[in-house]
Amino acid sequence: MQARYLPASTLTGLLGEWTGGPGPAYRVLAERLRLLIADGRIMPGSRLPSERELTEALGVSRTTVASAYRELRDSGYLTSRRGSGSVTALPSKVEPELGRHHAPGIDTEGLYDFTCAAPSAVPGISTAVASAALELPLHLATPGYHPQGLPVLRAEIAAAYCERGLPTTADQIIVTAGALAATSIAVRATTQIGDRVLTESPTHPNSVDAIRRSGCRVVAVPMSPGGWDLPLLEATIRQTAPRAAWLVADFQNPTGFLMPAADRQRLARAFARARTTAIVDETLFELSLDGQEMPPPFALYDPDGVITVGSVSKSFWGGLRIGWMRVPAALVARVLDARASLDLGAPVLEQLVVADLLRKRSTLLPERRASLARRRDALAAAVASELPSWKFRLPAGGLSLWCELPEPVGSSLVGVAQRNGALLVAGSRFSPDGGLESFIRLPFTLEEDALRDGVHRLAVSYNSLTDAPARRTGVMIA
Repeated sequence: MQARYLPASTLTGLLGEWTGGPGPAYRVLAERLRLLIADGRIMPGSRLPSERELTEALGVSRTTVASAYRELRDSGYLTSRRGSGSVTALPSKVEPELGRHHAPGIDTEGLYDFTCAAPSAVPGISTAVASAALELPLHLATPGYHPQGLPVLRAEIAAAYCERGLPTTADQIIVTAGALAATSIAVRATTQIGDRVLTESPTHPNSVDAIRRSGCRVVAVPMSPGGWDLPLLEATIRQTAPRAAWLVADFQNPTGFLMPAADRQRLARAFARARTTAIVDETLFELSLDGQEMPPPFALYDPDGVITVGSVSKSFWGGLRIGWMRVPAALVARVLDARASLDLGAPVLEQLVVADLLRKRSTLLPERRASLARRRDALAAAVASELPSWKFRLPAGGLSLWCELPEPVGSSLVGVAQRNGALLVAGSRFSPDGGLESFIRLPFTLEEDALRDGVHRLAVSYNSLTDAPARRTGVMIA
């Protein structure tokens, strides 16, 4: 893929008032550029202006710019490519955790990865880390173990729930190392080996794995073409009496459905009648892409019977590994006891970073949503053009399209697509009970050009499986 050129005028605007810092001018310029790259405001893979162009735009000496570029090359933030000039990079190659979704050890370099529904970091992470580092010395005199989480972070999370109409105190918040850890702890706290736990189908496979590793039996209720089948859910709750339920009410993963307020109230009542503890994942809550008003939190309809799971992995960055639970006051001690056998708390520095990000979310998240909306629309247009037989509905939020194929070839497509340079997860992986071979989840977290190119490779792969004519000809996949 060709490096995207960053004009000198644009780069000058991003740099702002960069002069006047301590040390030589070239080091000040290099540090400012490094922060812009690390923060995501200059994307990795961008081609910077030539030394001459930037020298003229900034009004500095050629030596200053040349030395700054050299500093960036030496630290791994800039590479020189023949025919491309100086291209931004991150200092070390980040390998995705491939796990069960890929062959062991596979390298995603040069491949279009549709396996991970998680975007890159929002601009502002590096600034938040720097701010948190200034606060860290205040905590170094303590042992550093905080099983419930830092008070400053718990207060920010509790305040966010109060703003949404759900009264919450900081004592009800338990900070964890991500949403999956929160799910595991919540299941362990509310169930015993052999208990039934209700889930949706399709749903997030890693969470289902966590439930099963707790020794529980999963009871999966299929989603309908329009969302949640409330009569079927109510009947299943009556018939199976699940001890707990795990579901995603906000832009359900992978279908993208948003549960209406009336359905939340009805389902919460069904859980309360059965004395089923609902564990509701709100990881995607912040990713409303069409500006619609969000329904109230599920827990509002049963504050004493619902554990709410949250995270910054999708909204800010998965690399922070910070999640949390909002727990009914009567269950806090039980959840903390369950947590003690799994870990002793989340990292202090990352908690300080997240507290800073949450204070700034009203300024950081609008651009995140706008970017994802553009990528969603680009992916939807590409699928409609290249794969017109695939069916999907445009989700109002979240991170992926859930596509229905005319034939049950999902697992076969995964292997063919990989050989053509695109990585997929078969729809069957999202089914607790198997099946769903006619479905594929396509995240829209890559850049728009990469999404279009990746879909073309999927189309070539799919057409080779089904003998369907390609929408475009004359393009060879290497």
